[in-house]
Amino acid sequence: MEDSNALEYNTARPTMHIPEYGRNVQKMIDHAVSLADRDERNKVAQAIIKVMGELNPQLRDVEEYKPKLWTHLFIMSNFELDVDSPYPIPKQESLAAKPEKVDYPQSRIKIGHYGKTIEKLIDKAKEMTDEKEKEAMVKTIASMMKRFHLMYNSNTIEDSIISSHLEKLSDGELTIDDLSFLPSTNEILKSTGGVVNKQRSGKRKNKNNNRKRKRSK
Repeated sequence: MEDSNALEYNTARPTMHIPEYGRNVQKMIDHAVSLADRDERNKVAQAIIKVMGELNPQLRDVEEYKPKLWTHLFIMSNFELDVDSPYPIPKQESLAAKPEKVDYPQSRIKIGHYGKTIEKLIDKAKEMTDEKEKEAMVKTIASMMKRFHLMYNSNTIEDSIISSHLEKLSDGELTIDDLSFLPSTNEILKSTGGVVNKQRSGKRKNKNNNRKRKRSK
């Protein structure tokens, strides 16, 4: 008759808090917890830390490498291992606490496809006192605006629209009379490969194909 204890299934084993270290490390930690002698527990804990480091050599490049291993040791022991840690012992409550909610910027973007970066550049240009530098900055901004517009909106745009958008975004403080410096539409689309527009057209084709398949069923 076969021994019923010969096979040990994962479903019958204790839960591992950090499975990446493997079942054997978990068993070593469980053994350390069961030791009555503190000195013996300390020796075993040091040996376990060494094994954990050898199993995860990539952690050696992580800042605070050793403290991280000790934190993992206490987590895997369910904070029941009473040993002398060379680093502050983390509190179980602090690790289980949910991270604080990060507030997203609530400032409204005036013209979406230009993004917040263009608005910040425009604000910077408005503050500039050197006229030549300011003119160069404005031309750079206008060129970027045309590229952004073509990438996210359409395959064509009148240069006058860029000028009016620049004036709107700058609250009338930045204007351009001569727009000949702007790169041509073909030049921009060629440099970008029309990536965004190609993606859009591909999505439209997929949607149309899906509709056709549904109708044919």
